[in-house]
Amino acid sequence: MMPRDADLVQIVDAAMADAVRRSGAWVACKPGCTPCCIGPFPITQLDALRLREGLRMLHLQDAGRAAAVAARARQSRARLERALPGGALGRMLEEMEEDGGADDEPCPALDPATGLCDLYDARPITCRTFGPAVRWGSEAVGVCELCYAGASDEQIAQCRVEIDPDGLEAQLLDELERSAGLRGQTIVAFALTASPTDPDPDPPYRPPRS
Repeated sequence: MMPRDADLVQIVDAAMADAVRRSGAWVACKPGCTPCCIGPFPITQLDALRLREGLRMLHLQDAGRAAAVAARARQSRARLERALPGGALGRMLEEMEEDGGADDEPCPALDPATGLCDLYDARPITCRTFGPAVRWGSEAVGVCELCYAGASDEQIAQCRVEIDPDGLEAQLLDELERSAGLRGQTIVAFALTASPTDPDPDPPYRPPRS
């Protein structure tokens, strides 16, 4: 993990811990709860680098489990390419946003036997922030439909925390684009099976967080 990316993860995780503390029993998230792990979703190139490093570290610690993640990623990518033959990844992402294609496709990092994430420590920022009430700048992010049952909008707003107040993620993404030419967004299956021949997302796809 890039040193400043580690700072971003620490900032986000600390904010999420505060959101969970404020929300108390309204937060339903727990190990084995996997609805948010079903259906591909956009991630940043910074997330993709973190995931690949996480898979590399898992290979050193548990080669069998890492091989299972890699196999699921290859299989998922093949299914997505058949289901969403949009050419460039950017257009595939647009198709998923427009018609919800492949909504039943599980994340390759999800262990189907345990319901746990095999790359939990390296998971994308989207995964880290989904569930409790949070906001990015002035934008509120939608909460998990399983959370805040019976809570009013005002009560949810009181639980909401700012995730990245200094915009570190945006800074890191700009640096990554300048230094490595990595831009746009991808999905977990493509991040874990990336090769030098993969097409660049064209045009870059940047959906709203809310």
